[in-house]
Amino acid sequence: MLSKFTEVESELFEGLSKSKVISSLGIEVMSVSVLGISADPEMMRALEAETRESLQQEADKAIYGRRNFAVEQERKIKESELNTEIAVEEKQKQIVEKKMETDLAQQDNDSRLRSLEMESKLQIEEMNKGLVKMKADNQREEANAKGYELEIMMKTYRDIDWRILNALNTDGGDARNNIALAFRELASNQSKIGNLNISPDLINSLLQKEQ
Repeated sequence: MLSKFTEVESELFEGLSKSKVISSLGIEVMSVSVLGISADPEMMRALEAETRESLQQEADKAIYGRRNFAVEQERKIKESELNTEIAVEEKQKQIVEKKMETDLAQQDNDSRLRSLEMESKLQIEEMNKGLVKMKADNQREEANAKGYELEIMMKTYRDIDWRILNALNTDGGDARNNIALAFRELASNQSKIGNLNISPDLINSLLQKEQ
């Protein structure tokens, strides 16, 4: 504004200095100072209208800026809320997945444990079967051994005279058994015996019970 006043003052000073009317009056213009400038009413209304329009535009821009700022802030708030919801859902998803992994791991461990228990039971059962078979084999081997021993013993006894067996089976200190065996031998060889005298005392001793 100051520069405009200076230009106006310069133009006025030049015009007044060249004015013949001022010169004819014997007046010399030394300087010109502009104290104010005012427009006519129509110009004033035009300038006021332009100023009001400019102010209205500035006000509209300010309102638009505030609205945009409010919309941007609301958008940021909604975006933050949405990000928070997404983060919460993601966290819940991770928790569910972790729980599923834990459950699957637990089921796998339980399945492995049941499998190990079943394998252990099968091994114990196989061991028991082996022990039973081993015991049966041992008993069969023992029975075979006893049978073989008995067979050998019976074969040995088969080849021995019954009289020797009878003598072995009787008490050597009992004379009655020996006498009875002698009588049996005599009876089997009666055709070779002419006369046989047996005293009553011998008969009584044979018939008498052992005290």
